[in-house]
Amino acid sequence: MKKKTLVMGASLNPGRYSNFAIQKLVGQNIETVAFGSREGRVAGVEIEESLKPFKDIHTVTLYLNPDNQKPFYDYIIGLKPKRVIFNPGTENPEFYVLLKKEGINFEVACSLVLLSSNQY
Repeated sequence: MKKKTLVMGASLNPGRYSNFAIQKLVGQNIETVAFGSREGRVAGVEIEESLKPFKDIHTVTLYLNPDNQKPFYDYIIGLKPKRVIFNPGTENPEFYVLLKKEGINFEVACSLVLLSSNQY
């Protein structure tokens, strides 16, 4: 597996972009873990309702608006990911500064587009 990814803000709703992202990640054989407000499964991936000390996270892809990201700043930084992707609607200059201080790369991009165009 490559680029183990944590989907933050994962949804069981098949109409949500986070749900599409999980399906696309799994479809491309990218190891995927997920955190959301409701437990359940999407494409075989368990959505966790509580924060887990995931290991070897390469990418965190955000589907939380900036206000909802704040409680997770320390958690995400503590995972020491190689990058954080800010999907449309999740842009957060305050968090960019914190990530930059920690040497964590970030992208303002759409994970679905990156996956579809082999740029992930």
